Amino acid sequence: MNEKTQVASLSVASNTFLTLAKVVIGLLGGSISILSDGIHSGIDLIAALIALFAVKQSEKPADSDHAYGHGKIENVSGTIEAVLIFVAAIMIIVEAVQKASDILAGSDTAVENLEIGLLIMGSSALINFYVSSKLMKVAKQTDSIALEADSLHLRTDVYTSLGVFCGLLLIKITGWLILDPIVAIGVALLIIKASFALTREAFAPLVDVSLPEQELEIINEVLKLHEDEFVEFHKLRTRRAGSERHVDLHLVVAKYTPVVEVHDLCDRIEAEINQKLQGTHILIHVEPCNSLGAECPVEDGGNLRCESCQRSKDQVHSLDSRE
Repeated sequence: MNEKTQVASLSVASNTFLTLAKVVIGLLGGSISILSDGIHSGIDLIAALIALFAVKQSEKPADSDHAYGHGKIENVSGTIEAVLIFVAAIMIIVEAVQKASDILAGSDTAVENLEIGLLIMGSSALINFYVSSKLMKVAKQTDSIALEADSLHLRTDVYTSLGVFCGLLLIKITGWLILDPIVAIGVALLIIKASFALTREAFAPLVDVSLPEQELEIINEVLKLHEDEFVEFHKLRTRRAGSERHVDLHLVVAKYTPVVEVHDLCDRIEAEINQKLQGTHILIHVEPCNSLGAECPVEDGGNLRCESCQRSKDQVHSLDSRE
């Protein structure tokens, strides 16, 4: 079991425990804020299971049906997770509004077992902070959107658990039961905010959005290091699929450059980009410089005005004379 699968499994185990504990305490104590956080943890459990499945599937090698690999399944899982937590937030708001209406109408409502609730919410915040930190660390190391999405879920759960903890503490001190649904609605709003952020990050690669600006700069910097070995490049295109990046471009070289030299240049460019952006698949289409337009103009004496073309032509002639 690799590190990605290990941390995904840890997330499933921790969310299972916390979901059961929060739902039981919420139902027994009559606290909508604890129950709402339990629902949040339940959605996090589903998200963790989806992330575990996505991580395992995304690591499968390319096959005849998936020539570009299975990386985008992580983005699909992240999008599904975002929708799930948005639905959970709406459910929490509906329940909280109903609870607030009952309290304001003078219904016989109470929040019991506050001490146990405080213990559960405090423990939940600590456990989720630890697990989310581990998930984010591995997500950054492996560029896994599925693990990053799971980490963001749990980090939101940290904040919501702390919010519920403070709300319960205030109820214990003041006796104001209305704080319970108010805190629950606050929890739901935080969840909605997280769902929108996650949707934007997970869905973008599904429609082949370009790599972020800082990564494009890295690619351009590598090409600039070799600019004296080619004429120019164009049609640079990039996209992402899960933890994998795909880059293709057209590289224009002097028309007489030997194929072996061009191949070596492309290999070096690909290796250096991969060193800086691991998991990048690069396709370089090579073109001779005369494909840009007219042939290189010839000066008196048969020399080419383009120094790159003249240098490559001289090299070819040198090789011919050796034969």
